[in-house]
Amino acid sequence: MKFRKSKDEEINLGIAPLVDIVFLLLIFFMVTSHFDVASGIRIRLPKITQKVYHQEKKNITLIIAESGEAYLEGEKIDLEALGKKVEEIIKTRGVSNLILQADINVRHGTVVKAMDVAKSAGIRSIIIAAHWKAGKILSQPETVNTLNHGD
Repeated sequence: MKFRKSKDEEINLGIAPLVDIVFLLLIFFMVTSHFDVASGIRIRLPKITQKVYHQEKKNITLIIAESGEAYLEGEKIDLEALGKKVEEIIKTRGVSNLILQADINVRHGTVVKAMDVAKSAGIRSIIIAAHWKAGKILSQPETVNTLNHGD
């Protein structure tokens, strides 16, 4: 009686399904990503080490350019007129948060003045925008030193 020798079947994983899955994931992340871009105003945000994502429909955006010029919702505004405009927006849209995007080279006093005016106009919380740089953790001593040298 002769028995057939069983052939060792090779298990192979096709590359085509993997490529399909990668493209589907890429499309998914591209569609679900959210980008806030302020057109026409070029600022460099300061870098931070922890990523914080806060998104709410009741936000208004205040951008302070390097020159000290302020833009509320994309329109140029004087810091003295900022309070009245913010009060109007709070009354009409029920806004509770202000996203403050200040250039890294803006004078500290300008940023503090803008924050003070917004708070006195009725803003409940101010979210300070910053550029998150992955891979930097403050708990490592060598990272703290590199952050202090203009990284």
